[in-house]
This record gives sequence, C-alpha cells and structure tokens, in this order.
Amino acid sequence: MSTDDKRIREFAYQIWESEGRPDGQEHRHWEMARKLAEAEALAPSKPPRATRAASAKPGKPAAKPKAVAKPAAAAPLVPPGEKVPPGGKSSTAKKPRAPRKPAAS
Repeated sequence: MSTDDKRIREFAYQIWESEGRPDGQEHRHWEMARKLAEAEALAPSKPPRATRAASAKPGKPAAKPKAVAKPAAAAPLVPPGEKVPPGGKSSTAKKPRAPRKPAAS
C-alpha cells in the first residue's frame, strides 16, 4: 500500500467517524478523502508567513506586537484669568471626592 493510499484511508476513516459512522457511505467517504489527500499533496510544504506566527510551537510564546507610541495628552484648557498650578493641571479639572463615612461608634 502506497503512502498516498494510507493517507486516503486515514482521511476516509476520519470522515466516517465525524459523520457518526454511517453504513453504506464508503464510496462517498473514499472520494472525499481522495480529494483531500490530493489537495494536501498540491499545497505548499511551508505555510505562508502570516499563518506561521499563528501556528507557533506550543513551548514558544508568539512574538509580541511592537509598542505603538501613545499621543501626548492635550494641555488642559484654562479659563482666562485663572492660574495653572505647578503640576500643570487646572484645579477645575479635579474629580469631586465622595463624602467621608461617619466614624463608627
């Protein structure tokens, strides 16, 4: 039995099992398996570059994407006549604090 026939047999078995092991479908499964084996033989041996990263080895982490520089925060708008504190933030831009809880007695 050739390597091609073994591969077709493996595909046919996988198809048969995936369909719930139906009776009387041998010819259809064999034809489907033959076409899959033929397509597999015609496919390039190395996956394209884009796919290679997705199929990285389980032990190796995938390459991290390069960091993208974040745009600088815009300077806060200060109403005319108001001074900007040394930190550079306007006092009007502060978030109001929640009221304190009463002390437990």
